[in-house]
Amino acid sequence: MRKLIDKYIGKLESQRLVEKGSAALIALDADMFSSQPPAMDLSVLKETLGLMSINSILFARPAEPYWSMICGLLDECGPGGSDCIVPMDCETRTFFHDIPVIDEFSPRAIVSALSRRKSAIIRNRGIVSFGTVTPEQAYVSFSSACFSVYVKYFYDSLLRFDADAAEGRPLSGDHLSAFNRIVGDAFPETSCVASTELRQGPPRNEDDTLEMLAEAGRAVVSRGLVDSYFGNISYTLGDRIFISETGSSLDELEGCIDMVPLDGSSSAGITASSELSAHRNIFLRTGNRAILHGHPKFSVIMSMYCRDRGCNRTDCHRACPEKRDVRGAPVVPGEIGTGPYGLMNTVPSAMQSGKGVIVYGHGVFTAGQEDFRGPFDMLVKIEEDCRAAYFEAVDGLLRHIDRGN
Repeated sequence: MRKLIDKYIGKLESQRLVEKGSAALIALDADMFSSQPPAMDLSVLKETLGLMSINSILFARPAEPYWSMICGLLDECGPGGSDCIVPMDCETRTFFHDIPVIDEFSPRAIVSALSRRKSAIIRNRGIVSFGTVTPEQAYVSFSSACFSVYVKYFYDSLLRFDADAAEGRPLSGDHLSAFNRIVGDAFPETSCVASTELRQGPPRNEDDTLEMLAEAGRAVVSRGLVDSYFGNISYTLGDRIFISETGSSLDELEGCIDMVPLDGSSSAGITASSELSAHRNIFLRTGNRAILHGHPKFSVIMSMYCRDRGCNRTDCHRACPEKRDVRGAPVVPGEIGTGPYGLMNTVPSAMQSGKGVIVYGHGVFTAGQEDFRGPFDMLVKIEEDCRAAYFEAVDGLLRHIDRGN
């Protein structure tokens, strides 16, 4: 248990979700184990753990820019605040629904919030999450909350600038100052991402395929193109599709890849990614064997940004009738699963005209013929294009607001 605690604290720190040494993670095995952040009283968390039928509890104040994003979102709620924030990305709709906001750092308040949701924001304190079986679940929920907050903050800011420009309202100097500060924290000028070299395909055998999948999964995580355990990956070799298991972490795929007959002749796919059907159909329609699915943040943000003011946004994620794209990458709706609006129907047809597709509020699928070098580069390019498109839109709106004033 001590190794698990150290592992997930290490992940939080390496992904820059928390400052080093600041997160408290308490877990139960035969005994109680915990990280020991300096100057943190763990009694509230230990009491909360004792009141719930859970295995672990995690609490930390997120690192910047996440914490300022949370504060900014709560400030927008106005006097009296809000009892939850409601991001509209697919992961929030599917796994969270909303993120509760509580005022007290007390067992009573935390138990009340976590009894209905997987994580909660404690105003002026941080984020708390839990795991029912392993500490990994607490880490996943904390990471997912940070992802959703990031997407919501930048998406809401874009909508606000858009509305100010359309309605001729003066821009709030405080909001713009906070936005610029958060942008500076999110993208420091000194940041530099090393290039990623992936092995050339096609793989010669089953072992080669497994190693290629694991290598590409690590690359996607290290480049920040997925958060938590989101995303999946597959390669079709012969009459089988090798695909990451549901709930697996892409940077730890060894032993977590299912080999599923393409014809569905066995139950081997029962633990495979929920998007197995989408991967299979992409291969069958395009012949592309190497398929990546990531959740890069600005691709998610820009997929939801539409200036059509006459549509019902509540149904866009599953059945948007408009043909849209972000710098040439098509944006399609689609739900997880195999229904009439499932990704298995919307994504493969869009992939026939190119090698990359953005799913509304969800993420990006990319594909290649022989290996993951092309799909990985395409995933990076789509995210970079979406980020550039975002700030281009913001700059245009701010110039329009300035001229209006």
